[in-house]
Amino acid sequence: MGYKHEYERSLSDPNGFWGDAATAVEWTTEPTVICDDSAAPLFRWFSDGVLNTCYNAVDRHVEAGRGDQPALHYVSPVTDSARTLTYAQLLDEVSTFAGVLTDLGVAAGDRVVLSMPMVPEAVIAMLACARVGAVHSVVFGGFAAHELAARIDDAEPKVILSASCGIEPNRVVAYKPLLDDALSQATHSPDACVILQRPQLHAEMGDKDHDWQELVARAVPVGCTDVAATDPLYILYTSGTTGKPKGIVRDNGGHAVALAWSMANVYDIGPGDTWWAASDVGWVVGHSYIVYAPLIVGATSIIYEGKPVGTPDAAAFWRVIADYGVKGLFTAPTAIRAIRKEDPEGALIAEHDTSSLKALFLAGERLDPDTYQWATRVLGVPVVDNWWQTETGWPIAANPRGLEPLPLKEGSPSVPVPGYDVRVLDGQGQEVPANTEGSIVIRLPLPPGTLPTLWHADQRYLDGYLSAFPGYYTTGDGGYVDDDGYLYVLGRTDDVINVAGHRLSTGVIEAAIATHPAVAECAVIGVHDAMKGQSPRAFVVLKSGADVEPEELSKQVVATVRQLVGPVAAMKEVVVVPGLPKTRSGKILRKTMRGIADGREEPVPSTIEDVRVLEDITPFLTG
Repeated sequence: MGYKHEYERSLSDPNGFWGDAATAVEWTTEPTVICDDSAAPLFRWFSDGVLNTCYNAVDRHVEAGRGDQPALHYVSPVTDSARTLTYAQLLDEVSTFAGVLTDLGVAAGDRVVLSMPMVPEAVIAMLACARVGAVHSVVFGGFAAHELAARIDDAEPKVILSASCGIEPNRVVAYKPLLDDALSQATHSPDACVILQRPQLHAEMGDKDHDWQELVARAVPVGCTDVAATDPLYILYTSGTTGKPKGIVRDNGGHAVALAWSMANVYDIGPGDTWWAASDVGWVVGHSYIVYAPLIVGATSIIYEGKPVGTPDAAAFWRVIADYGVKGLFTAPTAIRAIRKEDPEGALIAEHDTSSLKALFLAGERLDPDTYQWATRVLGVPVVDNWWQTETGWPIAANPRGLEPLPLKEGSPSVPVPGYDVRVLDGQGQEVPANTEGSIVIRLPLPPGTLPTLWHADQRYLDGYLSAFPGYYTTGDGGYVDDDGYLYVLGRTDDVINVAGHRLSTGVIEAAIATHPAVAECAVIGVHDAMKGQSPRAFVVLKSGADVEPEELSKQVVATVRQLVGPVAAMKEVVVVPGLPKTRSGKILRKTMRGIADGREEPVPSTIEDVRVLEDITPFLTG
């Protein structure tokens, strides 16, 4: 069946469509209830089904006689090492580490926080949590202690898993002191911390700390624990428009079904294919398409430690593709822009056999036409934009390469994926005509694999996502649909910016800046960045009598943001201004500031004073 038929069926008969899709997953108890609307608008999928995600990702492939197939290729140029784990070896290591968790008292429903570098042990630990029914929460290693502490307090983990260090091209990053700092700030205290000691740096251990390898050496492998399809598999925190992080919940059943469907139908990847999602396990791409989706369908996934752009060289992508026979590559446009900068003619591609590559998939930020055209020209394969969110866990819009490859259009992530009833609404909630901009929303219910709610915050989920347009999930992005049904995503409509594919709350960055003793108030907006898509620019008003030079203040603010939010914020620009434009109620006109920075016409502020303030800061917004 083609795309149009499957898309229409997914909306008119979701129970039949997703019931059929669920046959790609092994169930202990097959579901008879497909979409459970008994608590609408909090929908649940496969609510009477029972399964285990780890079994679907590992055990069943070994039982099917494919234990000798590579499951993971670990590539680490920063440590000059590589390692391959077959499915049989992965099963052995995962079941053993599941025994470690059991020995530490971790049971189904308990939370386990991971702050890990990009090493096989991170994937093993995630799968081990799934094996025993525990809920993992992976925190990106680039976050600072304050952000890690906030996530620890919200998830309340029984155990924390970390490492002595992470390795970057030019430095070793000590993880253990960061974890200790986070625990000193957090109110919740875990029962134990398990530390993977790496040869590049030995961590000092405390009373609650356990050596990873010592626990593994004496652990007894354990089997899979059956869980309800609606039980949570993981919590992944994402920036909100306020300082408190939002814990996106992913369930077991819907997640497994959706990822199996998407891997085959969107990315055209199946058993035995080699797939590389060049991301980090701390982000949703890493969860979905480094770990779970490729393993659930029996593919081979690549884990890359380091930044495969510029280090060790601009040919890193092409070398890995040639060495491992990669069929599909998934990365962010930022990475391709960086490669183009180093190798504008694509000469390095010709030095490597990239004939295995059938498509390049780009997501995480807007794919600009220049990058699309360059990648298409130098690679000679389809360059497929796809758009989705941490909240959805898999693509909302894409070109379904495995279902029916459609014509590609630059500037568009293509068409809505089956299961997503995408609409574009005006401010009154009315659907707009084709080629008319509005708010991109998705009619409920959302398909399987998307967030059913936020961790211990149903009302926050309802208020934040389902209240603006009743009956719809609000994506927070604006855009339009053209005459052919292709969706164009133009950017965020809320106070979240996208730095190299990483979604960050401007509120979190502003809260960090506000801790500086000379800062009276501040506003952060995302401005266009040719390399990262967006970068944060801070506008700071000083306290009366503050005695600090703007250049020195900028250095101090950048350092503060790096300390409290982390290097991932990429804060570099700090502008001291005499005032900030505000509404009559005192709210800073960030939308107006963003509009000026993006070159869009925006409503004139309501007071002459605000017009004057905007005139003062406009050169800094547009410069």
